[in-house]
Amino acid sequence: MKEITAEQKPRLIQAVKNYGKQLSNFIRGRVSTDEDAEDILQDVWFQFSNVAEAEAIESVSGWLFKVARNKITDNFRKKKTDHIEDYSYENAEGEINFREMLLADNFAPEDQFLKEMFWEVLFDALNELPENQKEVFMLNELEEMTLQEIADLQGENIKTIISRKGYAIKHLRKRLEEVYNEFLNK
Repeated sequence: MKEITAEQKPRLIQAVKNYGKQLSNFIRGRVSTDEDAEDILQDVWFQFSNVAEAEAIESVSGWLFKVARNKITDNFRKKKTDHIEDYSYENAEGEINFREMLLADNFAPEDQFLKEMFWEVLFDALNELPENQKEVFMLNELEEMTLQEIADLQGENIKTIISRKGYAIKHLRKRLEEVYNEFLNK
């Protein structure tokens, strides 16, 4: 990691004093967790500390907030890809993730029924998807490949892969929600 030089230190300290609280509040208002906000804020300050010609920046506040917006967008894109474990139900003991339930060995009878119904609906819904969306979903969720690995494998742009996964998730969410609601209403 590059160390901050003596001439960069006062500029960074002054920027943190002048804009730190506003920037922190700006980021916190746009992300879902404090941890994400802290990570993004740290990334912004790190990027600012590495600007070679920081004196040439006309509006430090404008630059900081633009970088923050870009980092928030990057964070959102990274988090936007939903995963199977986002779908869960609550039993008498508390919340159980579908992934845990589907991979567990021993089940209560009602869990076994839900597992079978879930897999049936999941594969029916997957078969309704266009092949490219189905493949991205299965490689990401079942083969645990990253979206970047899938993009590289298929020779596609990462945004295309993210989009395909998003469409697949929307369709599957709608179908799985029906199973979830059926299970809760019984």
